[in-house]
Amino acid sequence: MREFVYNSWNGVMDHDKNPLRHIPDTNTRHMVMQVLAWMWCIVFSMYLGSIMAFGISAIAHVLILAAIAITVATFETAKKAPKYFGGFGRGAGGEHE
Repeated sequence: MREFVYNSWNGVMDHDKNPLRHIPDTNTRHMVMQVLAWMWCIVFSMYLGSIMAFGISAIAHVLILAAIAITVATFETAKKAPKYFGGFGRGAGGEHE
């Protein structure tokens, strides 16, 4: 059961495994995922018949997507430009300047 849930999650949420993997531009894939997330927020709130449900769902989706985007951006920066992170305030000799 655990493997089924894991595979189901990845089949929808992992842009490298779902059908969006065929879109070559990662930014476009991300935008399409955001639009789909908003669509599901709206559908869920209409199902419940509550604008409050939409507001809560939309805010939750924005927070989750923002956290994912920040994490991906941080990982990509670490991979492509690790010197960007530097020594976090350390001098050349390892001490504070």
